[in-house]
Amino acid sequence: MQQPLLVSVPEEIMDEARLPPKSLWQYISAYWTMLCEMYYNKPTSHWILLFLSSIGMLVAFPASSLLSRIYFANGGKSKWIISWVSVAGWPLIAIVLIPSYLFLKVFPTPLGLKLTLSYVVLGFLSAADNLMYAYAYAYLPASTAALLASTSLVFSALFGYLLVKNTMNLSIINSIVIITAAMTIIALDSSSDRYGYITDRQYVIGFVWDILGSALHGLIFALSELVFVKLLGKRSFLVVLEQQLMVSLFAFIFTTIGLVISDGFHGMKSEATTFEGGENAYYSVIIWGIITFQLGVLGATAVVFLSSTVLAGVLNAVRVPVTGIAAVILLHDPMSGFKILSLVITFWGFGSYIYGSYSPAKKEALGTIP
Repeated sequence: MQQPLLVSVPEEIMDEARLPPKSLWQYISAYWTMLCEMYYNKPTSHWILLFLSSIGMLVAFPASSLLSRIYFANGGKSKWIISWVSVAGWPLIAIVLIPSYLFLKVFPTPLGLKLTLSYVVLGFLSAADNLMYAYAYAYLPASTAALLASTSLVFSALFGYLLVKNTMNLSIINSIVIITAAMTIIALDSSSDRYGYITDRQYVIGFVWDILGSALHGLIFALSELVFVKLLGKRSFLVVLEQQLMVSLFAFIFTTIGLVISDGFHGMKSEATTFEGGENAYYSVIIWGIITFQLGVLGATAVVFLSSTVLAGVLNAVRVPVTGIAAVILLHDPMSGFKILSLVITFWGFGSYIYGSYSPAKKEALGTIP
């Protein structure tokens, strides 16, 4: 197989990038040189895949959020159905994974007892997490639900520090305080954010379940990282896909059991007949919800592998306002001045978190800034 063409970077440019910058211009120049070095050390196919994966995150995740809200706004009532939609697309991961085994001529990671049990636990937690978010989208505007869900970054940092011993510096602590303040603003401004047909009790339920779902999401993220550290001992694209596939499969099993017990499949038929827009619109929302959610998961997995969790954090920060703006334009979500303020503060908190997470790598590449 033909190897990708790699362009070498002159040694004097690399030396310049490693020198500690002494002015803003030198800092920008060194940073630009580092980016060029990164670009030339990867084949073009790498950047194409990274671009497509990033677009997948920025388009698929907001689309799945809007579709969840459309489901409830147009007559859907079952939280189990929308939870099932979040995991029913797990075969899409297998469609990507199985040909990769054949192409790379490798075998799947052996499933030991501890690894299988970890997948079962993560699958159960993911099923519970999806159900919590379903309650959020049932009672909250999509823009508000997306903003509240951004607190998962806070819980990821906390659980990552407690369970995996990840770094916790002042910038990350600052981001936790900022994002918490942004969520407090939304809570205080709930009167201008609530749909007219949603009661105070329902709004509170949606708010609480969204925060709890974000906390559980952060715990799942930390536990997943712990599985890589303790049980797998390696992190490759195929291993990440394997974990995502197995967790999604068990989440699908648990959610399907809940859907069967709640008579959800029969409920789909009755909901489709009363859904605003008709049966075709109903099943379009269900099918596209399944596809977009899994495409977002695949995009996020690829971004983490091809780049870093920092870039995934950047894209997660960007998709919050993307979801909010799209919800205002397409779904006519209420957008008060307080919500805009909360959105700006949340974005600021994301930036602080990204800076805190990225600073060790930045110092290694650029030297210590005086």
